[in-house]
Amino acid sequence: MRQQDNIIAVLDAGSSKIRVLIAEVHEGALRYRGHGVCDAAGMRKGLISDLAPAAVAIDRAAVMAENSAQAVIERFVVAVGGPHIRGVNSRGGISLGIRLREISKDDVRAAVDRARSIALPADREILHLLPQQFILDEQPGIHDPVGMVGNRLEVNLHIATSSASAQQSIVTCVNKAGLEVTETVFEALAAAEATLTADERELGVCLLDIGASTSELVVFFEGSVAHTSVVPIGGDHFTNDLAVGLHVTAAEAEWLKCNYGHSIVTRVGELSEVEVTGLPGYEPRVVRQRLIAEILEPRARELFQMLRDNLRQGGVLEAMGAGCVLTGGGARLPGLLETAENLLHVHARMASPVPLSRMPAQLAAPEFSVLTGTLLYAHRTSQNRAAENHGLRAKLRAILAGSI
Repeated sequence: MRQQDNIIAVLDAGSSKIRVLIAEVHEGALRYRGHGVCDAAGMRKGLISDLAPAAVAIDRAAVMAENSAQAVIERFVVAVGGPHIRGVNSRGGISLGIRLREISKDDVRAAVDRARSIALPADREILHLLPQQFILDEQPGIHDPVGMVGNRLEVNLHIATSSASAQQSIVTCVNKAGLEVTETVFEALAAAEATLTADERELGVCLLDIGASTSELVVFFEGSVAHTSVVPIGGDHFTNDLAVGLHVTAAEAEWLKCNYGHSIVTRVGELSEVEVTGLPGYEPRVVRQRLIAEILEPRARELFQMLRDNLRQGGVLEAMGAGCVLTGGGARLPGLLETAENLLHVHARMASPVPLSRMPAQLAAPEFSVLTGTLLYAHRTSQNRAAENHGLRAKLRAILAGSI
């Protein structure tokens, strides 16, 4: 059996979990078919550290998704993240000649190609080319110049880049699992597809996807991507702090964080207590719940201080009219929204992905934002390519008809 043309499969290979989602395109809309989730292996700090176990984990999640969907998958659109992602802004343009003439799609491509022609280190690879605005004869603020008339076309472009070796590692892992990677998308950009509104993108918003090892971010302003980056703190850092501070296993620390954690000490009752098992050889004991918050609060403040510094360096700290949106599994920690508002001085909300038709309720959770967003991104880009190909075929038919 082969993968059906109307089937789309996406992969989110995180440091903690491997997630696969399968949907079908039915009458132009996406409809849930199945999914698979399993523990990650061979991953460290958002990067693949051991190919063999990572490939086995991807294969396991893919098989689970196939069984759930009763469908065969052969290829993935893959979400990528990690500390190697970098974003840079560039500007370039082309002259259209002395006389005014109409802007074509080829002119737009040529201007973008000129703007993307920046010197990149040998180990860097372009992940996304994201036009911010076009400038036609010094008139800025144009989103689609096709059909307009002018002499010179320029573009402000945001270029998201990744480590070539890190990109190749995920492709190799998927190949080892017997599957093919057709496209890659930055995790924060994917999460934005599933969580942000058009008004937020226009007013200016920072989306922070808090994963296990890292937190990926994207800033939109006036409807376009203004900044992309990664903060090297994720949910596992909170868990590790608890494991060390309370002398418990990582598994128990994770459980304590999820059930009794809070990022603001003063929001926890002074008399609340919880029993912890501790490391092997230690006697079970009772600890104050405030002690858990005392361990978690400094890490939460560090996360948003690093985010604030990152946004300031990117020149977008004052561009968040719609505030900050948190998503990802790490965003579930109580108190994070208040911590974000205190340090960034903007409104903050937590976001879950928009549900697909027939999708199980448990997938409408922050930890599935990247996965669902990758599916929405893949569907949108495939529709755009289909429309463009249809237009090219129509032009070709017209040319051939005129030559008869």
